[in-house]
Amino acid sequence: MVRRLSLSLLLLLAAPACSAVAAEKMNIVVLYADDWRHDTLGVAGNPVVQTPNLDQLASQGIRFTDNCVTTSICGVSRANLFTGQWMSRHGNPGFQMWKTPWDETYLGLLKANGYYVGHVGKWHNGPFPAEKFDFGVSYYGRHWYETKEYGKIHVTKRNEKDALKFLETRPKDQPFYLTVAFFATHAEDSNKEQYLPQPESMSLYEDVDIPVPPNATQESWERLPDFFDEKNEGRNRWHWRFDDAAKYQRMMKNYFRLATEVDATCGVVLKELERQGVRDNTLVIFTTDNGYYHGEHGLADKWYPHQESIRVPLIISDPRMTTAERGTTNDQFTLSVDLAPTILAAAGIAAPPRMQGRDISDLYLPTNGDRAKPWRTEFFYEHATLRNKDFIPASEALVRKDWKYMYWPEENVEQLFDLQADPREENDLSGDPAQAKRLAEMRKRFNELKEAAK
Repeated sequence: MVRRLSLSLLLLLAAPACSAVAAEKMNIVVLYADDWRHDTLGVAGNPVVQTPNLDQLASQGIRFTDNCVTTSICGVSRANLFTGQWMSRHGNPGFQMWKTPWDETYLGLLKANGYYVGHVGKWHNGPFPAEKFDFGVSYYGRHWYETKEYGKIHVTKRNEKDALKFLETRPKDQPFYLTVAFFATHAEDSNKEQYLPQPESMSLYEDVDIPVPPNATQESWERLPDFFDEKNEGRNRWHWRFDDAAKYQRMMKNYFRLATEVDATCGVVLKELERQGVRDNTLVIFTTDNGYYHGEHGLADKWYPHQESIRVPLIISDPRMTTAERGTTNDQFTLSVDLAPTILAAAGIAAPPRMQGRDISDLYLPTNGDRAKPWRTEFFYEHATLRNKDFIPASEALVRKDWKYMYWPEENVEQLFDLQADPREENDLSGDPAQAKRLAEMRKRFNELKEAAK
């Protein structure tokens, strides 16, 4: 008996780390940037922007190259993130609070299951519900602030200090969740200069000539549907930022400077996780709320179903990944609505029945039961009218890898694009008799997915 007890004790002492990690709930950090499209990353092949910390994060995890949002705008996309639902179901068409019960969001479920839950930075879904968080501060809209705590401070540096405060003051006997919701690289809309980086960043990109997209042209603007005119807010903001060559260079350099600042803060947060000894038990997700036109189609900002607007970065670094998975890419269609069930599954919490996304770890954890289930090959995109149809018209789409069907409901206008032959979406084939059968099939499938999103 004594020998057996000694052997058991030796076995217990030999593997304490593994058993402790297995029993310990995973921490979760979402690094959530603003107005970054899929290629605003060095690791994604951008020839200009410097993002060394996020590039390194990608080398430690998986980068999803065809990750998309189901609505390309700040407020709705954040509601999609937290609820795991399409706009049609959570009921926020702009910047108000979603209608889904809080206890059916992953924020509410994490807190109810023992997580210490924090949010710092941009909210944009009605008044910030600070009382629902263990640690919660929200601010956005400007790049520079005068604060009692920090004095004059850039919004990204403020994000950093508040994130560190959360990590330093959190209870050490609870698993934690934190959203670091950056305002950058969103423009300061009321400021003529739009993008206002920190002074120490101004030497970045000084001697670089920012490439102008080949379809940032008047001809591309004129190929948009006829109802796109100078009253359209995407065109209005194009004039603010991109309507002459010198302005384009100045704006884009400052935009990339803001991106590099966000990257630096991501690096600080990741380093603090390492310093605290919790990085190896923390799921880290980097993504953004929507894509961004850099002048393509004669537009600025987001909203519409073009690739520049709907494709966004997604990097997941998950402690459960095998060595073989780390540093890889995956080109499946992952969506903004998938992050809620992914986060809940990592925390060991069942997703509510009305969540519409799917656990992304099915794509990289071979033991997941649903991995054999086919992944999606298409999805429904939606965006409501903002203010009126002249300002930002409603738009919808059925998106596939090879084809895209767009629908502009207020004008009853259809478009059809062959993404393989025409990746910049310049040649509308909806009127081509040779594509009549394809158009009818995609229209039918579009209506089916639109109904399912409710």
